[in-house]
Amino acid sequence: MTQSSPKSTDRADALKSVVRLHAEQEFAEELAAVREKDDFPKPENWLTSPKMTKLYLLGGRAPNGMEITPKYVGDPRIIERAIATLATDRALLLYGLPGTAKSKVSEHLAAAISGDSTLLVQGTAGVDESALRYGWNYAQLIANGPSVDALVKSPLAVGMESGKIARVEELTRILSDVQDALITILSEKTLPIPQLNDEIQAKNGFNVIATANNRDRGVNELSSALSRRFNTVILPPPATLEEEVEIVRLNVAQMGRALQYPVEKPADKELIRVVTIFRELRAGATLDGKTKIKSPSGTLSAAEAISVVNNGLANAGYFGSGTLTAADLATSLVGAIVKDPGVDAVAWREYRQTVMKDREGWDDLYKACKDIDE
Repeated sequence: MTQSSPKSTDRADALKSVVRLHAEQEFAEELAAVREKDDFPKPENWLTSPKMTKLYLLGGRAPNGMEITPKYVGDPRIIERAIATLATDRALLLYGLPGTAKSKVSEHLAAAISGDSTLLVQGTAGVDESALRYGWNYAQLIANGPSVDALVKSPLAVGMESGKIARVEELTRILSDVQDALITILSEKTLPIPQLNDEIQAKNGFNVIATANNRDRGVNELSSALSRRFNTVILPPPATLEEEVEIVRLNVAQMGRALQYPVEKPADKELIRVVTIFRELRAGATLDGKTKIKSPSGTLSAAEAISVVNNGLANAGYFGSGTLTAADLATSLVGAIVKDPGVDAVAWREYRQTVMKDREGWDDLYKACKDIDE
């Protein structure tokens, strides 16, 4: 019988206290299961075949019988296109509204294919070329001049050297002239280092997944030269109420395991009500189409619905009865909807009075929200 070493035991204990594990850590058993009998064709340096990567993302039963939880709920063809793109020489751009799981899909694709989702550049207006290419350890640079030891490689450079997937989050938040540092990397699969008269050439398995949301359209548009290097896959909002409720349920359960709220699992009734409110306000009409309503300024995505439920669970666990109620949800629900006190408050008040007030079985939620507004 093999025994765990003290180091591995310490590592496992340390991971238990981490708020959010990387995908390859949290789903290590599932990744091992889909790889166990993975005899399907796979590109060089991929740890998981495209077929088993799809299974890992969409969920199902692994060849060894283990049940794989879905990481993405939606059209399977979207995931197929994303995986197929990464097997070519084109980079992948996941594009869509905020809260459509772009970052999550990006992370899980990297975890499945490369076993490492940490080669990440977080796009902001403050990102410079060194974050995409390389920088320098200035102490060593001043002492010894340009050298390999003084070089600080970006996540993309590390991905090129190791044949792994690198990720760029919120690409359109990065200034346009900095974005264009990607062109040589994506087209030539080479990163020149003129100071050392050297270069980094990408190994098989290297590719880039970038994400961008269409709320940032017009902020820092991609140049035509750069956009041609990407294959764009659009992640749409959940198509149905049932699909969105399932997304919220899966993510709330995942976060609940990590944060260990002292609360019972939320009833489906509460998840359905939150998602229904968000979908109706987004659409500007009730689900049956009979009543037109004003839409607030926020996106009211599935990600925000998850946040509302998680906030309600924390409130129920630490200040309430230990069971999620309408009163526990109301505060975070109103806060998520009313971002602009002028426009949003009017839309929310109209919805509350014309839709919630007379909806059967919603008396408690209507009263809890009304009490907060008053």
